Amino acid sequence: MKPIAISRLTICGIDELPTHRTHGVTHVLSVLDPERQDPDIFASYAPHERTILRFHDVIEDKEGRPAPTKADVEAILSYGEALKDTMADRRDGHLLVHCHMGVSRSTAAMITLMAQCEPDRDEDSIFTTIREMRPIAWPNSVMIGLADELLGRQGRLTAALQRHYAIQLERDTMFERWMTELERVREVEFGRALRMQKA
Repeated sequence: MKPIAISRLTICGIDELPTHRTHGVTHVLSVLDPERQDPDIFASYAPHERTILRFHDVIEDKEGRPAPTKADVEAILSYGEALKDTMADRRDGHLLVHCHMGVSRSTAAMITLMAQCEPDRDEDSIFTTIREMRPIAWPNSVMIGLADELLGRQGRLTAALQRHYAIQLERDTMFERWMTELERVREVEFGRALRMQKA
């Protein structure tokens, strides 16, 4: 995201955080479950700026586990605005975004930040970059829908998400099994519907 003086982007899960200690991370966005203990690994990172957001990785409200809200995505966008506001203070940067597994919330958050800082960038190009960065990316559809609305993308982010899901389902049958087990069948069906249209 060079427009905000961040040239390196990383997405990962909690278990992978130790591998990035020596990678020059300057900014961290942590997306954690509300009840999860904060990882202590960041004490061994070089000095960096870190923001913590807490919400669940679900797509439908469940007892004690509400789906991400507009306020959650607004918090991500506020983080992006802060990166813009401070870009004059740095020559370069490395942004690491993580959630529990580096699959859903973190990829959705990174997509949101990329779409925010590059408003003219094609949505499919953003998703292509995300797949290159994180081949197991399966962004949370609720977060992407809210980002689409808040960024005025007029449904284009959601349409690109559907194409992304279709690509992932074609690449590896693991995704269908995995998301079904996580009660994310609606997302699987969303991606599968596009595959069926093309058949």
